[in-house]
Amino acid sequence: MVSVGYMDPGNWATDLQGGARYGYTLLCVIMLSNLMAILLQALSARLGIATGCDLAQACRDHFSPRVNIVLWLACELAIIACDLAEVIGTAVALQLLFGLPLLGGALLSILDALIVLLLMNRGFRYLEAFVIGLLGIIAVCFGIQLFAAAPPLHSVLAGLLPDPRIVTTPGMLYIAIGIIGATVMPHNLYLHSSIVQTRAYERSPEGRRDAIRWTTWDSTIALTLALFINAAILIVAAAAFHLSGHQDVAEIQDAYRLLSPILGLGMASTLFALALLAAGTNSTITGTLAGQIIMEGFLHLRLPHWVRRLLTRGLAIIPVAIVTLIYGNRGVGDLLMASQVILSLQLPFAVIPLVMFVSDRKKMGEFTISMPIRLLSWGVAALILLLNFKLLYDTLAG
Repeated sequence: MVSVGYMDPGNWATDLQGGARYGYTLLCVIMLSNLMAILLQALSARLGIATGCDLAQACRDHFSPRVNIVLWLACELAIIACDLAEVIGTAVALQLLFGLPLLGGALLSILDALIVLLLMNRGFRYLEAFVIGLLGIIAVCFGIQLFAAAPPLHSVLAGLLPDPRIVTTPGMLYIAIGIIGATVMPHNLYLHSSIVQTRAYERSPEGRRDAIRWTTWDSTIALTLALFINAAILIVAAAAFHLSGHQDVAEIQDAYRLLSPILGLGMASTLFALALLAAGTNSTITGTLAGQIIMEGFLHLRLPHWVRRLLTRGLAIIPVAIVTLIYGNRGVGDLLMASQVILSLQLPFAVIPLVMFVSDRKKMGEFTISMPIRLLSWGVAALILLLNFKLLYDTLAG
């Protein structure tokens, strides 16, 4: 469930632009982002299992009402930004596969709420099975495209090494920040700390210890799959576009149009659009669940799932409709990229409280993280803050 949020349409926008413009250089950012996500998701699961509270509930108990309102608003903004990416991804996929206009596809994306509600009523395991099925579709589609692209192994391995140009080049930094935001999604930290409590484990110190161990392995394996998908998107884009003189490919529609002729695989473009539709539908589920958890945790307010879903999706459709009407397809691509940068800017509001709580012995008891993990976790939080400040500085200075 948690891995779904790490391969949503927002990842496609950042990875596609990163690969087309800068080749394999930003692969190291994808790797770093995924390692950060593995660490933070493990901390999130630890908090939920050790305390019996999700991250939103822990914030409500610890901070003042004013601080909680700020944190809640930041979370809601992150969910709307994420939902914005899902609306755009689903609308673009429907346009590519069936020729629907973007605005029509965006409005049609509201119907995914019906799928989510139906699965929720059947039970959580049905929801997980649906998610696994869509993940399989995405993995197969990109596995085939990766094989057709046949990227040079030495270039891929070189891309895993950090390059100082990522920080010094504003355009590259903007995409790198977007990759981090699209990978380390803030609302997924709230989601994971809650859904781990649905697992059957003994509510004793030994039972909680086993649950933390197995949940950490579970999320690490799942996020490794997400790493493969995100890296595959960037590698395919680098092999197909960067090296063939199409570095200006920034729109998903352009990638769809060029993939088949460049790779010499007739079904490459169809597989690309099919995987995009699966990613958009899948990510909707985590957004719905996270939104309910955050609202309940911070405000003690519970809305019916369909009301919550339609409210969030409605707020996400408004900017898509406005941009589509004014700027057309090109503006929607820029909006998709900007939504991921917004996610990165919201990250500190989730990461800093999380690291605070799992470092607090009064709250965590024997499950408090060790000093090396504590230093590493604060280092991740500091890195996210520094990159965000650098991006804001470059934006204001430019």
